[in-house]
Amino acid sequence: MKMKMPIGITFIGYFDIFGAIVLLLTLGVKQEIGFNIRFGVPNIPETVVRIFIIAVTFIIAYGYLNLKKWGYFSMIIYSILFLIISLNQVAVYNSQPFIGNAVFSLIVLIYTVIKRNYFYNKEQISS
Repeated sequence: MKMKMPIGITFIGYFDIFGAIVLLLTLGVKQEIGFNIRFGVPNIPETVVRIFIIAVTFIIAYGYLNLKKWGYFSMIIYSILFLIISLNQVAVYNSQPFIGNAVFSLIVLIYTVIKRNYFYNKEQISS
């Protein structure tokens, strides 16, 4: 019997694509705290860091939505990284966007681990 791909995997993958598109559309917009500062690389221009994040996010979302094993592990690493960065920013800035980012990263991490069997048995998955 074929299993249907969970809606959560689809939601997370498309939400990441949406986030990458928003980053792409706001490339020239200055933020109070630049992405290069958030990622701990203040010597690299913010635009370069943003473009790197956009590219990596699209690649991870592709693998995740296609239930690739590397997409699963990439999403785990990506979620852990953003969770750590967000928790650090909460500690430093105590600001709502960072709390929301931390919570979302934790939810994605837990959900992805729970649904790991879908990435290992993809021949049994129907779209």
